[in-house]
Amino acid sequence: MRFWHRHSNTFESTILQQFRQWLEVLKSYIANGVWFDQSLTLIPGYKQIVESDFRSAVNYADFKTKADDARHEVNTWAEKKTSGLIKDLLPPGSVDSSTRVILANAVYFKGAWCEKFDPSLTRNRNFFLLNGSSVHVPFMTSKKDQYIRSFDDFKVLSLPYEQGDDKRRFAMHFFLPNARDGLPALVEKVSSIPGFIEHHLPYRKVEVRHIRIPKFKINFGFEASKALTGHGLVLPFLCSEMVDSTVGVKRIFHKTFIEVNEEGTEAAAASAADVICDCMGNDDLFDFVADHPFLFVVREDMTGVVLFVGQVLNPALPENENGNKKQKLGNENGNKQRKWGNNDNSRDVFEWKPQY
Repeated sequence: MRFWHRHSNTFESTILQQFRQWLEVLKSYIANGVWFDQSLTLIPGYKQIVESDFRSAVNYADFKTKADDARHEVNTWAEKKTSGLIKDLLPPGSVDSSTRVILANAVYFKGAWCEKFDPSLTRNRNFFLLNGSSVHVPFMTSKKDQYIRSFDDFKVLSLPYEQGDDKRRFAMHFFLPNARDGLPALVEKVSSIPGFIEHHLPYRKVEVRHIRIPKFKINFGFEASKALTGHGLVLPFLCSEMVDSTVGVKRIFHKTFIEVNEEGTEAAAASAADVICDCMGNDDLFDFVADHPFLFVVREDMTGVVLFVGQVLNPALPENENGNKKQKLGNENGNKQRKWGNNDNSRDVFEWKPQY
């Protein structure tokens, strides 16, 4: 949430409301919430901006004496807004007597494939990890024509979701490097080349020989403030426009859930901030066998709004296991690069907030 200028807020809220209407087609939505310490005085007009422009709930809490009660309230809110997928967004001890404001954001997404996979064709096959070993996991299979585009060192598969009667087009895009250890190089291109995703999406269906995608489920959380400040983010780390006191963001907690199976995709993400004082192939038939680490993107293709982006390194991991994951958003100099850990026992996903 951003709250700088009234005209900018009105424009952004109009776009956000339109985007919310689009998400309703997919049983999906975005929710915002703010919790202020009862001792703070809001800047005139701020409450109206939050409630009317951003449809965000404004709440008050007694952080000084009932900090843990406030934490449970935020966690209950996040769990409800994500249909029970995000639990315990704020860990024990994350809210204390020094907390003055909590900013929370939740995204829920559920979409069914336009062309569902036949569960009877799902088979266990080898998925090769970055270290050269392999795991046996269930792969979804299809031989129907698909949106695929091939380049020198990677391929892209787009699986559209069922849509309404308008022009909105939601899809999950899979970026698969040709080399089994090629994901780090591909991620570097995606994160450093402007418009990379847009310029490499397939635009027509092709005949396929084999389509194999592993089923996967990811559920993890992390404290993101250091990563974001290292990425060059300044606001909303200074929040003095909200209240008549000088306050700044101390920590940001983020949790994400995403599941991909034969029916489609279900995903959710929640964040809370604790504030204190081309080239086509020559073959007639295409293969897209995602049997090694790959990148995925959930995107609305009319606007280019990205809901989720992540990488699957090991689909065999339990959904509640993070492994020895390392996630970085940019380098020490704050350059606009996005990097994920390449640990063989990890799965990373990061939810991108809509940008307009």
